[in-house]
Parts: sequence; structure tokens; C-alpha cells
Amino acid sequence: MAAAIRLKFTSLAQKFVCSNVFSNIVKKNIIHRVSFHNSSCLNVIGRDIKMPSLSPTMTEGVIVKWLKKEGDPVNPGDVICEIQTDKAVMSFEVEEEGILAKILVEENVKDVKVGTLIALMVGEDEDWKTVELSSNVSDISENANSDPEVTSGNVPGTNILMPSLSPTMTVGTIVTWYKKEGDKIAPGDVLCDIQTDKAVMSFETEEEGILAKILIPAGTADIKVGTLIGLIVGENEDWKSVQIPGSAQSTQISRSQQVPQGSVSGLSINMPSLSPTMTEGTIVKWYKKEGESVAPGDVLCDIQTDKAVMSFETEEEGILAKILYPEGSAGVKVGNLIALMVAEGEDWKDVIIPGESTEVSKVESSKPSKTPMFIETSYKSSNYGPAVRTLLELYRLDATQIDPTGRGKKLLKSDVLQYIAQRKILPKDPLPVPLPSKKGSQESQFSVSQFKRQVKQKYIDMDISSMRKTIAKRLTESKVSIPHAYATVESNIDILLSFRKQLKSAGMTVSVNDFIIKAVATALKECPLINCLYVKNQVVPASGVDISVAVATDSGLITPIVKNANVKTIDEIAAEVKDLSSRARAGKLQLHEFQGGSFTISNLGMFGITEFSAIINPPQCSILAVGGGKAIIDYNGKLVTKMISTLSYDARAISESATADFLEMLQFLLQNPATLLTGASPKKREFVSN
Repeated sequence: MAAAIRLKFTSLAQKFVCSNVFSNIVKKNIIHRVSFHNSSCLNVIGRDIKMPSLSPTMTEGVIVKWLKKEGDPVNPGDVICEIQTDKAVMSFEVEEEGILAKILVEENVKDVKVGTLIALMVGEDEDWKTVELSSNVSDISENANSDPEVTSGNVPGTNILMPSLSPTMTVGTIVTWYKKEGDKIAPGDVLCDIQTDKAVMSFETEEEGILAKILIPAGTADIKVGTLIGLIVGENEDWKSVQIPGSAQSTQISRSQQVPQGSVSGLSINMPSLSPTMTEGTIVKWYKKEGESVAPGDVLCDIQTDKAVMSFETEEEGILAKILYPEGSAGVKVGNLIALMVAEGEDWKDVIIPGESTEVSKVESSKPSKTPMFIETSYKSSNYGPAVRTLLELYRLDATQIDPTGRGKKLLKSDVLQYIAQRKILPKDPLPVPLPSKKGSQESQFSVSQFKRQVKQKYIDMDISSMRKTIAKRLTESKVSIPHAYATVESNIDILLSFRKQLKSAGMTVSVNDFIIKAVATALKECPLINCLYVKNQVVPASGVDISVAVATDSGLITPIVKNANVKTIDEIAAEVKDLSSRARAGKLQLHEFQGGSFTISNLGMFGITEFSAIINPPQCSILAVGGGKAIIDYNGKLVTKMISTLSYDARAISESATADFLEMLQFLLQNPATLLTGASPKKREFVSN
């Protein structure tokens, strides 16, 4: 019986595909394959793998070779295919884990645009043979291959897309445009500064011509990689007549304009935030219909929040003209436009409906809504809402002395405000709280209702930068997936501090951190088992001693790299660290200057921290947390300066004995800093630590 049912479903599915899908599946020279298996009634929704942007100027590419087959397991960092970009053939690594379920774009298919769906993945425990597309196949095919509709102008422009300025970048923010519309552009010119998930980076163009149109203004956040942000035309062409692709123009319309579907301007009713943690909700029931009159205090609808079902009332008076989200609409984000109202004398049927009801700018959503207010169902028995209750407590008023004007003799906020304004009542000072009686008598007990609700202190919501979000995500993954082990060593740095003063008097200004970098680099050269990476479940020795130095910036922590630190002198390291740190704080580092590294040093000694442990930055296998010097009395009764260094290391890749050798070597070098200047290679087990 089950087999017969599956065969029936398969037959119906194949007929549907032949009649509705394959007519749209082949566009130009990209062919998408669609397969239905006998278990189609239990299909698995696949995760999209799209054509990446592997260079800042890449708009399309060619899949030269697939290195994974359908059904092969895929781990983070695996290369699934090689792609011919506008620059070179580059490897496409995935960050997901699972099974490659379906290849939708075959090898050597030309002109595959960035963002085109090229394959599907499923989880390891899912049946990859039953995968199905997460979106309509014809839509994907048309979007990937058909040219965008041109809606204005007669001069074709060259697209400028949001570049991928770091391997982990998916969205960015345009901070500043350095070129204006009509300005000439030469190869190498900086068009704009872009805030990535790492830093603010400059976007240079390799094109020559005139910047004809800026489609995404400065300050726009969360722009996906591959999004059209501008247009360029030739020098002798009329840049004012550039053709704007239909998709880009519709984006601008949805952001700033309204589609004139009526002549009466409506009053927006947005999804309210009915709890401090609410980000979206479900409209359970509308109590008002389109065309019905709305009075202040009327409940418009019930909304399911993340806490409970709550009532949403308005203080406005008019007619409910349009309901944009019907009952049962789930996942409606806070701030989304859910309905429109008009005044009583206006034609509610002719209300202007915005072209994009779900688009809400960050600035608008961050401001508190003045129009709607809400009450919980539990307050209905009091015949007034929480806003009214707050006013009554703040001004110490008796609700029975105020005439209610709401439906069903409901006391409204406007009633209380009018009562206060007519009598010119001022807010009352809070009543003193009596001290508790030592005897614990009942006289010391008091009712909470005697005192007004404390006015909350003002606060400011601070947006988390994309860099901090990425850092939090990566460190969480590191702490969860890497078995961290720790080892600590104390070093007497009195000789180092004295030696540093001598160098300074001789005209060489170096910091304690510069000595630490040189000592770590030398120790790594002598103990190469620590200088390694963990990639694809394998330990890979690092090719060079590249030290990542943690630098704090306003946007978050970034780690510029001192490459080949073991062969550089201390004064060279000092100059390089100073240059990298200043450019890191200014957000001017290049990608190769902070991507990579084989070992990281995090030094908080200059901030008064004596000891701490750090989290490993994968694929590195270790990080050294350095504290500040601390004066203590040693066993001989002498005052010495000790510095504590804690090594966090990946227990999968580094053994305890290798860790001990490294820290022993590091201690010797810090306690004998002259060795760092001579360039001599100290042999393990032949030195004596003080």
C-alpha cells in the first residue's frame, strides 16, 4: 500500500514538473536539474548554496570543476568547486556542514551571476536523495539568467555591486561615498568606505568612466554582498540618461516612495512592542473590520507575543481603512505596518496603500510609536489601561473623580491628561519609605499601592557593530567546539625592564609588548609543535611564524599580523606594531594585514590586568594571554617584578609536554632579554631559568 501511494505521488509530481516547471527551467545556457524521488511525500528542504562573490569586481563566474559529488559529506572549509572569476580560477570553500544533495549548475556553464543558486545541502542525518528547492525553481532560473528590466534612460551602465571585502563578509554598511554622481572615475580610485564584519575598508574600482548613479546612499546598513549599489558610464556618454535596472528602481521606490493606489493619506498603524523582549508577533483576531469607526480606547486586535496574547488599543479616532495583515499572520516584526486609518469624513476606500508595507527603516523602528498603545487583558477589570494607571499613580489622582469618555465608560489616557491640564496639577514627589521596625510590628508594614511607581531612568540603546557580532559568533563557536586547555608560567622581568631603559637612553624606544612578541616568535621557532593550525580535522604546521597582536578598537577587537616575526629585530617589530595599531584603530587595514596568522598574543598588562585567559581564534591552535608586571617578595626576601602568561591551547593538536617546552623557553627568553638581540638560537634543555 505504501509503495502504491509513493508511486502515485511520483506520477503526479512528474506531470506537474513537465507542465509547469521545465518550461521555465532552461534560460540562456544555464540548466537547472529537478529530480523527484519515490519518497517525494517526505522531501527535505535543502539549504541554498549560491554563486559567491570571490573578488570585489566579480559579477558572474564559471564553475570550472565540482570537487564534491552529490551525496558526498561536506565539512567547514572544504572546497566544493573551482570558479573562474574575472581575475583567476579560485576555490570556493563552504562554512556549512552536511551533505551535498543537489548540483543545480553543471561544470563550464558560463555567465552564472553572483547570487545564483548553484547547489543544495542537507544535514548529515537527512535523506539527501529527497531534497527539494526552498523556493520556486522558475523564479531562481529567471533571476539568475534573465537581464533585469530597464526602466529609465537610454545609456546602458556598468554595474557596481557590493563587494566581498573579507572571506566572512555577507553584508556591509556604506559609510561614506567619496565620489558624487557625475564625477570622473579612474582605475584605483576609492569610491566609498564600507563597514564590513571586520573593519571599515576602502572600495577601489578598476573601471574608468563617470559615476552615473548612486543607488544605495551613505549610512545604509545590512546591504548584502552582490547588491547593486551604483552605475558607471563611459566618459563620453550622458551619465544623466543612464538606464536604471528595474530591480534597483523598485528597491528605491519601496524605500522612499508610495504607490499611488488612492488619494486619501492614511494614518499608519504599526505592529507594537507589547513586551520588552518582543521582536515579532502573530495577529490572532481583528475586532474591527475595514470601514468600521474607531474610537479612542477601542481594542483593534489581539496579538500573540513571545509572552502571551495581549490586546492592542488605539487612542486615535477615525475609520479603519485597510487591514494589511489578516488574522493568523505569524512572524510580523515589530514596527511593520499592519493597518491604515483615515479621518471620519474621508473616503476610507480610497486610502493610499504604501508600496512596501513590511519595509521599516531602522530609524523609524527605533523611535517609540506615538500613535498606538496597548493594554493587557488582565487590566480590563480595572476599566483603564496601564498608561492611565501610571498617570494616576504619578499625580496621585482618584480615578472615580475623572469622567470617562471611552466606550463602556472606559477611562482613557486623554481623559486623565485633560483633567490634569484643566486643574494645572503637577507631579507629586514620591512618598518617603519608612524604615522597618526593629520589633517587626505590623505598624511597619505598608501597602505598595501607597507609593507611585518609580520613574525609570533614561537609557540609550547602542547598536552592536557587525564586527562585534562576528567576534561573538566566532568566539562562541571556538569555546564550544575546541577543547581548551590552559597552562600558566611566571617570569621575572626585572632584567627586561632594566634592559628596556638602557635601550631607551640609547635612542631605541621599544615596549614590553615588543619584547614579548619577539620572545614568543623565537620560542615558536624553537618549539614548532605549538606553531600549527587545525584545519579539516587535521593538524597543519604553519609555514611561517606570523604573530597576530590583539588591538582594541571602537568597533571591536582586531588582530593585525606581524609576519615572520622571528627574523625581525625588536626595533623593526616595534615600528611595525605601532603602524598596524594606528591603522587598525582608524579602520584602514588591508585584508591581508589581519587575515591569517599562526599564533595570537593578547596583552592586557597596560590596563592593569595581572592575569586572565583568552579564547583560541581558529584555525589557530593557541593564544597567549599576558598580564601586567606585579611586584612581589620572592623566597630570598627580595622585591621582584613577576609577569604571568597563560597559554590557551587546543588539546586536540598540542600535547602537555610540547606546551611545557614552549613556556619554559618563553620564560627563559623573557628573563634573559639580551638573547633576543644577539640572534643566537637557545637550545632546549641547555638553558637554566632564573
